Amino acid sequence: MTDADIASRFPRHPFDSDDPDKLREECGLFGAFNVTDAASFVALGLHALQHRGQEAAGIVTYDPEIGFSSVRRLGYVRDNFTQRETIEALPGRSGIGHVRYSTSGAKGQTAIRDVQPLYADLAMGGCAVAHNGNLTNARAIKKELIERGSIFQSSSDTEVIIHLMARSFQKNIPERMKEALRRVEGAFSIIALTRSKMIGVRDPLGVRPLSLARLGEGWALASETCAFDICGAEFVREIEPGEMVIISEKGVESFRPFEPARPRFCIFEHVYFSRPDSVIGGRSVYESRRAIGVELAREAPVEADLVCPIPDSGTPAAIGYSQESGIPYAMGIIRNQYMGRTFIEPSEQIRNMGVRLKLNVNRALIRGKRVVLVDDSVVRGTTSRKIREMIVDAGAAEVHFRIASPPTAWPCFYGVDTPERDKLLAARMTEEEMRAYLGVDSLRFISLDGLYRAVGEENGRDPSAPRYCDACFSGQYPIPPSDALSEGALELEDAR
Repeated sequence: MTDADIASRFPRHPFDSDDPDKLREECGLFGAFNVTDAASFVALGLHALQHRGQEAAGIVTYDPEIGFSSVRRLGYVRDNFTQRETIEALPGRSGIGHVRYSTSGAKGQTAIRDVQPLYADLAMGGCAVAHNGNLTNARAIKKELIERGSIFQSSSDTEVIIHLMARSFQKNIPERMKEALRRVEGAFSIIALTRSKMIGVRDPLGVRPLSLARLGEGWALASETCAFDICGAEFVREIEPGEMVIISEKGVESFRPFEPARPRFCIFEHVYFSRPDSVIGGRSVYESRRAIGVELAREAPVEADLVCPIPDSGTPAAIGYSQESGIPYAMGIIRNQYMGRTFIEPSEQIRNMGVRLKLNVNRALIRGKRVVLVDDSVVRGTTSRKIREMIVDAGAAEVHFRIASPPTAWPCFYGVDTPERDKLLAARMTEEEMRAYLGVDSLRFISLDGLYRAVGEENGRDPSAPRYCDACFSGQYPIPPSDALSEGALELEDAR
């Protein structure tokens, strides 16, 4: 059976629009070392990280008597890693896992060969690698490797790292990984598993998250702290930007394989990607989002009767907006929590009903009211227009949009699936033009300075030395998107 045949058995959800109005999450990582039934803990951790990727999931474990075992499946964690026989097929006291949304390769067409962790037999033993992020020079390096005889099995940029490791002459796997990662550019948080070690590493700017926890007598690594909560692990600290940790029976050793750089963590993790019950940078994600709503109310007040979130990502910001403005908070839009795969054939008529199947307006509450709708972002505007139509159809007197991020006007090259720039609404329209296009009475985005204040920067954004990566808002890329520039996908003046 070909990859295409396999993928056709697990199609994208028929109500997932081909023109989505949300940025897609990147990927999620979880690793467990020196714990009984490691696969069970990895599966629990991946379940908590499902929001970061829903296309596929994989787990690799190691047992001294059996060696490495791997299960990689398309679809949700709950559909693939809750059966006893699956976990029993993954023996060992150490394991790593990955949930995937494709940010490289064929987007939305995940094939089994692309599902991570990727495994390879190297000269000094086996190694499995799971990667969250995106390498901005992967295509150039891949071309070079192929010309030198490398044979690639997947479309994932993670495989570039494995080939670089295989060609290295360093004496052990951690040293080979250091050498490989010094050659790549872009954003990466990585968990790798060898016969005796688990390795965690973040890129020099720390764009993507990774944290360490104590799990019984062993250890755990995860993209977000919420994954530790579900399996009873005790958070220890974040892996620092540019740091590599090597976990073995000796404990945790820390190394600095890269040149020092000013950290630029992805600010959109605070806005949307991370779960609100996670802690990143020592700060509650929920509190950051609530504070964004407070800042938004100060910057963009409006006379209204209700503040309503667009579920679920707009909820904390809507609470903050309501608290600061004094306008009552209400659940004007209700999310169908049981939206999953459906037996209904995805005809064009049914596709157009997609938003209504996921969200429904609380008509009795909305009728005759001036409503402030709070959402995390506007990307292409398609879903926002449909939601506005639903609110108006329910009898709202006025509809005001308040957006908990600045206008998304630039594509991301660091692990987020962003449309090309000419398909981003904010790249083509002014705020007033967007308001008219969406058909709302008013539209306001939080300012970039306001967003920085909400995540703890009292004086807002320092343009000479921004603390976060905010390229999707500012167009200022902290890491040159080399492949995009060389292929003409981004104008030179865009990468300032």
